[in-house]
Amino acid sequence: MSVAVSDTASVRFPTGWCATDLGRFRPCDSTYEVYPLDSLPPLDAVGLDGGFGWLNGACGGPSEYAAHLAVLEGELAAAGLTLPPDFAAFYRDERLCRALDEVSVTACWTDLSPVLRSPAEEGARLVRFLRDQQDCVIWYLYLRPSGEAFVVCSHLELESAEAWAAQEGADGFREAAAGSLIRCAGSFEEFAYRFVVENELWMQLNSADSQGRLAPRLQAYADHYAATVA
Repeated sequence: MSVAVSDTASVRFPTGWCATDLGRFRPCDSTYEVYPLDSLPPLDAVGLDGGFGWLNGACGGPSEYAAHLAVLEGELAAAGLTLPPDFAAFYRDERLCRALDEVSVTACWTDLSPVLRSPAEEGARLVRFLRDQQDCVIWYLYLRPSGEAFVVCSHLELESAEAWAAQEGADGFREAAAGSLIRCAGSFEEFAYRFVVENELWMQLNSADSQGRLAPRLQAYADHYAATVA
């Protein structure tokens, strides 16, 4: 499927939402497909504010990633960058940090990387945070010197590829890696919300009680697709 192009900054990334099917509401020809962002349910009414209230907020206990986050913050500070508060709050909390892994129907798992240099533009950095069990798709937080932070996905594991490129030649790697990036969410919390809701909805639609009552946030998401296929 072709993807749109983001024109909100100096480097224009293709845009799209890489995900699996949603039963009768959204088909998928393989494990994943890239869906146009404008085909997704709008989230204006959700009230995403960085506090993850839709997941009952932070519980206060430190997560297993707290030390890693401190290292990331130091490395980013040296590059003149900062972690966005929503990303830091999510992975610093012992309960929130498990939310993506616990719902993933394609066995995606959290794997925080070191700070990675962007193959697409000088001064920008990436942090890998989630990967499919077979690395069909990997998600990264993308950070720009302007303070802009958003989520991209790629079929490339950029940490390993970066090390390989240092030995084999960087030009071809940079071109391929930059071309693989797809901008999929304007913030980390936006990504997390869609990921959690879509996986919860998939499980409900494929359960023995698939005709049962949906939770309000799942029903709102499903209603969008029901209206488009009606």
